[in-house]
Amino acid sequence: MGELQDRVKEYYGHRVKSSHDLKTNACCCSTDSLPDYIKKALDDIHPDIMDRFYGCGSPLPPALEECTVLDLGCGTGRDVYLASRLVGEHGRVIGIDMTDEQLAVARVHQDWQRERYGYKESNVEFRRGYIEDLETLGIADGSIDVVISNCVINLSPAKEQVFREIFRVLKPGGELYFSDVFADRRMAPELFEDPVLQGECLAGALYIEDFRRLMTRVGWADFRYMNACPISIDNDEVEAKVGMVDFTSRTVRAFKLDILEDLCEDYGQVAYYQGTIPGYPFFFDLDDHHHFITGKPMLVCGNTGAMVGDTRFGTSFKVLGDHSVHYGAFDCSHGAAASVCSGGSCC
Repeated sequence: MGELQDRVKEYYGHRVKSSHDLKTNACCCSTDSLPDYIKKALDDIHPDIMDRFYGCGSPLPPALEECTVLDLGCGTGRDVYLASRLVGEHGRVIGIDMTDEQLAVARVHQDWQRERYGYKESNVEFRRGYIEDLETLGIADGSIDVVISNCVINLSPAKEQVFREIFRVLKPGGELYFSDVFADRRMAPELFEDPVLQGECLAGALYIEDFRRLMTRVGWADFRYMNACPISIDNDEVEAKVGMVDFTSRTVRAFKLDILEDLCEDYGQVAYYQGTIPGYPFFFDLDDHHHFITGKPMLVCGNTGAMVGDTRFGTSFKVLGDHSVHYGAFDCSHGAAASVCSGGSCC
């Protein structure tokens, strides 16, 4: 594992000096489809940080005020500082990365960002270490409200351990919200040895069905895709090695809730969105097929009812009914679909 991690550190610490040095668009993100409040917040990020941003999405969920947010593989800190603005002066953001050169850029602008936001004290901190071992970095059980990650978990040679650590550190009702590269098949093991394919976030892309099985083993009986956008390689050298694979950039939402079941079950529940999540006065998309319109009742399965009622979103939803009467399986596919590329992970 150490050898693989060393190759990644070499790639992002020395070979890639800016986003223009990347050979593909897998680890790049268009800002066109970002929510307006995120676009506005980007204007307050230092240009040096923006120039060395390598994410494939913008995994920053709403309603972060006063939350404790953990960013896995924070790089130069773009998403840390975006979250710093969103959690407010009384929130807290921790960035974890293993590459000294990346962290140096993040840290050197810490005071600049604090002054830009008008905070008396910085609400961010950066820790050097590995996302597979958050305990060594002092991240306690049940201490984090929201875990985010942006095109980093694919780089890990021990992905299941990463998700186990995330599950451990999240508070009950806490959320994992991350963007990453996924594949339509399992990648050949020898491809993971290719430093370019690995650094470009392709060699370690998660096969979507293995990801589903992994999440079940770790404890997430139900998770949701926010979107899935095709990735084009646009590089002849890379295409020759992995042209047979269809890659997508996906943003995933998962909540740490004991009540979740591995199928959508019908308990006759109804949920109303009250329009009070900042930035979303008219609607709220829980995922790519649950589009809540303010004030309009929606029949929901037990899992969806818990996701909007037993999390930090609970103050913005009214959920009627409980789990006392079961009506069989629930067909969640009939919810009004959200935009397939909303949320900003289109490359």
